[in-house]
Amino acid sequence: MSDITIHITDREGTTHTVEAPTDMNMNLMEIVRSYELAPEGTIGVCGGMAMCASCQCYVESDHELPEISDDEDAMLAEAFYVEDNSRLGCQIHMHPALDGLKVRLAPES
Repeated sequence: MSDITIHITDREGTTHTVEAPTDMNMNLMEIVRSYELAPEGTIGVCGGMAMCASCQCYVESDHELPEISDDEDAMLAEAFYVEDNSRLGCQIHMHPALDGLKVRLAPES
């Protein structure tokens, strides 16, 4: 089992340092939900299908992420509070190269 450390700033401004497994094909949205860093029903509403933007976050570290897919790009085009570093948490899968990742959850729409 290989865990990485990620830093997630919740919607109230509190930063949480959490361990995320890289061997379970989890994404950032699932990590946020498993640590209950957002109220139930406010993140991952679509179940991680890139169809709701409730898991939008701002990537605040220099980690190289996969290119934004067409579906993610389309969803971000309709979302509120989008910034240049916006990504959907459901599209960021945990892997060893993301150790130390820093993200901030976007405000609720």
